[in-house]
Amino acid sequence: MLAIPDTWAQDLTTFPSDLSMPYTLTPGRAAGTFLAEVKNRRIVGSRFASGCVVVPAQDFCPRTGDSDPELVEAPQTGEVTGFTQTDAGLIALIRIDGSDFDMTHRILDATLDALAIGQRVQAVWGDGEGILAIEGFRLSSDAPRGEVRSLDNAEKPMEQVPYRLDLHYEHAFGPYYGRLFDEIKTNRRIMGVRTSNGEGALIPPREIDDITHKPTGTWVELKQTGTVRAMSVIYLEFIGQTQPPPYIYAEIMLDGASTRLIHNVGGIDMSRAKELVKPGTRVRAVWREGERTGSLADISHFELIDEG
Repeated sequence: MLAIPDTWAQDLTTFPSDLSMPYTLTPGRAAGTFLAEVKNRRIVGSRFASGCVVVPAQDFCPRTGDSDPELVEAPQTGEVTGFTQTDAGLIALIRIDGSDFDMTHRILDATLDALAIGQRVQAVWGDGEGILAIEGFRLSSDAPRGEVRSLDNAEKPMEQVPYRLDLHYEHAFGPYYGRLFDEIKTNRRIMGVRTSNGEGALIPPREIDDITHKPTGTWVELKQTGTVRAMSVIYLEFIGQTQPPPYIYAEIMLDGASTRLIHNVGGIDMSRAKELVKPGTRVRAVWREGERTGSLADISHFELIDEG
């Protein structure tokens, strides 16, 4: 009998992964004008019918919800209203002169002990883009108090801003998913855990039985054959696909399992996909050649079993 999961090593190697999402940001008239004007070293704000001034410029007033503001040129001076120390340096809430709301930015050439609420600051320009064209703010006790004024000869608003969000993860899979992926990589075995009543096996393996909410049982090696229970033919292209469409995405019940594994069915004439693959179709795992990743991607696809 195979060991229970609790006896499997807890301190398993983490799995690094990256999530990258490209965006196209549409900033709107107010923020778009702010972004267009920073190259001219001008700070653009919004003045609403209520008299509220917001810096940087926004299309809607945070206090009243008013829209269609007058765009104005804001001073490059203000005062500190709050601050904190971070790994990236000193970050402060700064009330630009004439504004009714705070903006967040860096404080340059200062220490935490030297900061105090109410200190005067002045913008320092750099070579960055967007809000980072302002490199930060520097303490300036003698900075004169500026005034908001009309924005003359404004640049055309920036309509689109390409943007990408990159997230880096270290996954600690634990004893259940950890052994599943380790066995796939090392031994090309698909492991599950027995249900609490011992009548089937759960894949992916987990600590608690979904039906009874009781602890699951011992490890079991599942067969690499199974039956398609549901399937879709994917024709659309989207970001993150690992293969070009068309392809088949299927829910497969491995022999001896109580739950379904989601994977691809391949190796067929895709023009006959709906004819060849349907609920009840028998399939077999096909392992990918080359470097092993320790993930379900090590299974290239499931192929049809000729039972004729």
